Amino acid sequence: MAGQSRKWMIVVATLWIQAFTGTNFDFSAYSSALKVAMGISQVELNYLATASDLGKLFGWSSGLALLYLPLPVVLFIAAGTGLVSYSLQWLVVTSQISLPYTAVFLLCLLAGCSICWFNTVCFVLCIRNFPINRSVALSLSISFNGVSAALYSLMASSLSSITTSPSVYLLLNATVPLIVSTVALPPILLQPSEDLIELSPRKASHDTHRFLILHILAFFTGLYLLFLNSVSTDSSIASVILAGAIILLILPLLVPGVIFAREWAQKNIYSSFRIEVPDTPPLQSLIFNDSDELNMPLLTGKTTLTKGLFGSKICLKGFWSWFNDIVIERKKLAMLGEEYSAWSLVAQPDFWLYYTAYFCGATVGLVYSNNLGQIAESLNLDSDLTMLLAVYSACSFFGRLLSATPDFLTGKMNFARTGWLALALLPTPVGLFLLGKIGSKEALYTGTSLIGLSSGFIFAAAVSVTSELFGANSIGVNHNILITNIPIGSLLYGQIAALVYDSNGTRYGVRGLVTVHDSIVLCMGKECYALTFLIWGSIACVGFLCSVILFLRTRSAYAEAARRRQALVDFSLFLD
Repeated sequence: MAGQSRKWMIVVATLWIQAFTGTNFDFSAYSSALKVAMGISQVELNYLATASDLGKLFGWSSGLALLYLPLPVVLFIAAGTGLVSYSLQWLVVTSQISLPYTAVFLLCLLAGCSICWFNTVCFVLCIRNFPINRSVALSLSISFNGVSAALYSLMASSLSSITTSPSVYLLLNATVPLIVSTVALPPILLQPSEDLIELSPRKASHDTHRFLILHILAFFTGLYLLFLNSVSTDSSIASVILAGAIILLILPLLVPGVIFAREWAQKNIYSSFRIEVPDTPPLQSLIFNDSDELNMPLLTGKTTLTKGLFGSKICLKGFWSWFNDIVIERKKLAMLGEEYSAWSLVAQPDFWLYYTAYFCGATVGLVYSNNLGQIAESLNLDSDLTMLLAVYSACSFFGRLLSATPDFLTGKMNFARTGWLALALLPTPVGLFLLGKIGSKEALYTGTSLIGLSSGFIFAAAVSVTSELFGANSIGVNHNILITNIPIGSLLYGQIAALVYDSNGTRYGVRGLVTVHDSIVLCMGKECYALTFLIWGSIACVGFLCSVILFLRTRSAYAEAARRRQALVDFSLFLD
């Protein structure tokens, strides 16, 4: 029991780190100020947004760093990198220094890389301390990354009596993650050793109940930020709301506090003799270990269809047989949990389906959030930007929380996590087509909500999917390989948006073209992004198709893992 309270302190520490290190989500809040300060075009601004995402190309370096450096050192390298990057950008926006465009591009890249390092630290902490319940631990931790934009918006509003410049976001991005990393350091240094971490199914069941309590607390935190952020325009009101948000972030400490009190009472008060029943083997060894006959490769075969009476049914049978043999069955994963090296990972067809689904789904949503400031400005809704950011942030947060649904429904509804991933991708094209066709204020809020919900679910669920399909021990490298799609998508999708924006600005200059510098074009009107939304929506449909194919290829492996898990639970109940 000695390590129980300390491992739950680790959960709280990762929640704090994630809540205050999503600094990439507030780019749209200061992007216009950066554009004016540097005198750059919309295309060049898009490259800076891409640079932040481009840092994820080097996210795998955090996994390598953890092989040679202590985890706290990696944490503070991330904090120091962010401090330098955002501080220099703040000096540029406030005209205290002048840097060439290339230097600012590299600073944005450095900031994006620091976020990956923070994320990897949290992933590793969750997996080390909750090897059985790692999926629900990861989804809870990652969900708090979704409230970063709302928290930074509150902090900026609370400082509005001092400064109203959007540059305050950059100053907060530089300093707050370092402060939070320092606060989170003691629990990380005191994390329990591996031999103190319980691996029995009974302990895992108790942990699930505690995670449910934390998810409920997280849900109310999201509701609080969503509904009260809209009234935080005044600095004094924003300060009060921010204080309430901090209290809600402190409340999860009750869980390790109660566990510590129980540990102390059992050690110092209760002294009765107990008959100890040996624990069953670790859950993950029976589910994922390849040492027994349950883990023999799954039998695969051709799906036969009942012969039809008409030629069309025969053709359909032939098509399905071809589709099943070539697309569904060929080289599909036989079991979950097998470890893949980086080289074997990129040779897997399932990885590339997964990669494409993420590339055409969550990445589109992330690029949308990066362009939210320009989108609001083009619709003459500048005053709504803070609320739009809060809505996206809160919905992203709820989406991340919902990603834990498969874990809480285990035993009641065994549906493959890849199937949940496919369902979660659907709101993105719906929201984008809605924006492209209507383009009103109401459509903007509705589309932002749908895209935030969808993207948040995928961001959180993807970490668990990566660990299940390609191995938990390799997640530090493998997941960072997966998210290399983000900078590629950011560049491609952002370039599409910038070209459509600039072309409509020139074409409709008589109606709404304003020149601030010679190289700056501002486009006003629905046309600025309408075509972009339709293109992005079509791309998201491709992602949905890939996610459905991935689900069909992996559902048998998930079903087998669920069967083993249930057998182990039944055996554990028999021992009790």
